[in-house]
Amino acid sequence: MNDGTAASTRVILDDHPPTSEPRRFLNRELSWLAFNERVLDLARSDALPVLERAKFLAIFAANLDEFFQVRVAAIKEQKAAELPSSGPDGMTPAEQLGAISTYTHELMMEQAQIFSDLVQVRLTEEGLVLSDMDSLDDDDRKYLDTEFDERVFPVLTPLAVDPAHPFPYISNLSLNLAVIVRDPVEQENRFARVKIPPILPRFVVMPDNERYVPLEQLIASRLDRLFPGLDIIETHPFRVTRNADLSVEEEEADDLLAAIESELTRRRFGRCVRLEIEPGMTPEVLSLLIRELDVHPEDVLRIPGPLDLSGLWSLYSLDRPDLKLEPFAPTTQPRLAGGAVEETDIFTIISNGDVLVHHPYDSFTTSVQRFIEEAAADPDVLAIKQTLYRTSGRGSPIVSALIKAADSGKQVAVLVELKARFDEQANIEWARQLETAGVHVTYGVVGYKTHTKVALVVRREGNKVVRYAHVGTGNYNEGTARIYEDIGLLTSDPELGADLSDLFNVLTGYGRSQAYRKLLVAPMTLKPRMLDLIEREAAHGSEGRVIAKMNSLVDEDVIEALYAASGAGTPIDLVVRGICCLRPGLAGLSENIRVRSVVGRYLEHSRIFRFGTRQRGVDIFIGSADWMPRNLIRRYEAVVPIESPDLQQEMENVLDVLLADNVLAWELRSDGSWTRTRAEGDTPVVDTHVALQEAARARAAWR
Repeated sequence: MNDGTAASTRVILDDHPPTSEPRRFLNRELSWLAFNERVLDLARSDALPVLERAKFLAIFAANLDEFFQVRVAAIKEQKAAELPSSGPDGMTPAEQLGAISTYTHELMMEQAQIFSDLVQVRLTEEGLVLSDMDSLDDDDRKYLDTEFDERVFPVLTPLAVDPAHPFPYISNLSLNLAVIVRDPVEQENRFARVKIPPILPRFVVMPDNERYVPLEQLIASRLDRLFPGLDIIETHPFRVTRNADLSVEEEEADDLLAAIESELTRRRFGRCVRLEIEPGMTPEVLSLLIRELDVHPEDVLRIPGPLDLSGLWSLYSLDRPDLKLEPFAPTTQPRLAGGAVEETDIFTIISNGDVLVHHPYDSFTTSVQRFIEEAAADPDVLAIKQTLYRTSGRGSPIVSALIKAADSGKQVAVLVELKARFDEQANIEWARQLETAGVHVTYGVVGYKTHTKVALVVRREGNKVVRYAHVGTGNYNEGTARIYEDIGLLTSDPELGADLSDLFNVLTGYGRSQAYRKLLVAPMTLKPRMLDLIEREAAHGSEGRVIAKMNSLVDEDVIEALYAASGAGTPIDLVVRGICCLRPGLAGLSENIRVRSVVGRYLEHSRIFRFGTRQRGVDIFIGSADWMPRNLIRRYEAVVPIESPDLQQEMENVLDVLLADNVLAWELRSDGSWTRTRAEGDTPVVDTHVALQEAARARAAWR
């Protein structure tokens, strides 16, 4: 069946003179672009409802924005510093920028083509028409006149450029109009810039809820209101992307929170790294923008059709359920629901055995959120300690529960990671909110980012104190828990509780605890243990087994250990959603390694590490860390063993589905290209997300 999707992605192994040994690593940045191409491919799929396809166009665009703001900006700085190379693949910064530019141009042209030839056509068939201003009738124009006068015009600010008005600052990710006006008296052309207000929807939906008009077209059609008495000669949309990464010297910062706030201000004025324009822009206007923005001509992307398709989220918000996937209602994990158990507190349930929750299939609200809320309300709970990386903001039920706990006199300590990229301002705001409520707020260990997903509850039970814990792979965010796939363990294991107490003492105080009983912690014990386990399986040769699922695989030492295990005959299966620098399937190096990526409705976000065989026994871990240097060396991460045989079997079932998927899965070739898997012959069709949804419903029905 042809579902309209591409069969494979591009070869991303860079061209270099031949050597006696094949290159051992794929380039990180090109591998990430290949991941985003897999996201883009979902927008091409006829198997998805059209608003879902529009959503994936928006996700692709937003992903690319962040890539340029952070990764491309960093490589440009490396090039300016004349660094010879920036990774084990050996590509120089200049080579990377050239390859990124070529790849990105191709992808954005494909994005425009998919929007205009596939998605837009299908939207039109479904009664949602992208209307050009010229196609509107008088009634439509009257409606838009009112919209412009009441909602748009009051927030517009035209900025002229002349001897009295220097070229204005163009903010990051802003959509703008470059306008050439002429004074009919002086007969002189002038340049002006009009910013498209980001607070307004990207597309204006007409009263019939069937047609939508790009906001920049509406503004461009009424520029005479902004420049009265002048002739409008030219109008061209353009968009700027700037370096938005933070650079904070924590050792030199007396107040980390103040330092982060200062950097957030600086981020607004980062160097321009990309200029997006439409093909019709005249050379004169383009030359002016290149000069004033100080952007290299290679960083200019000419994109046919509307710029900034991340704005398609506004269309996705339309009330058209017929054009979206059927919503899935998460079920309550069976151990946490049903009959009399419903009236039992969550601590009694956990004390009777560990509980594994798998989001979005298992409800976050009735599991993790319930755990924190019951802890906040329970008079026997003495203390709550938690790390917070990203939350849903001021309305977060987790934050509200922590405040309630502090108000009731409990000891509440929260580690807030201020350096969570692009969430810094939100984290500062609710960190202050927590502090105001009496919560002990800290910002982690100097020099490290804290990425752990852990919570510890200390409870008085009779004449003893019992520790309950949650260790997960995802953030404490009830919003993303509906679209991110993550796994968490709820446990009262005394050794894990003691480990978490030690970890929180390191994170909130001083010290470098090197020894933990069960918990694997980066930057101390996690990487050595992972390498030991890979080497253990390599020692068993073809009788060994490694299966690992993660977001990214970059760490050179881990990859070399996997290569060595492959050379020993150990079969290895890797499920890597995004970046993978390992080259599978190379004779003499990695012929026993298979790599796949599952990309679909939910964002595969969990990290699962499985070592061993069912005959010898297996070790299974879940946690917050990918196999990347930043996770293994430069962050605090927590990975926990899954020891219960029943819970191990649950993890085995999830991995089996991922490895059997022939709908959402892609296979990585040794040249860096990805090929879609397909069901052949009588092979059952397996869609990971559908299969796990059905499994969750079946568990709920059986209960």
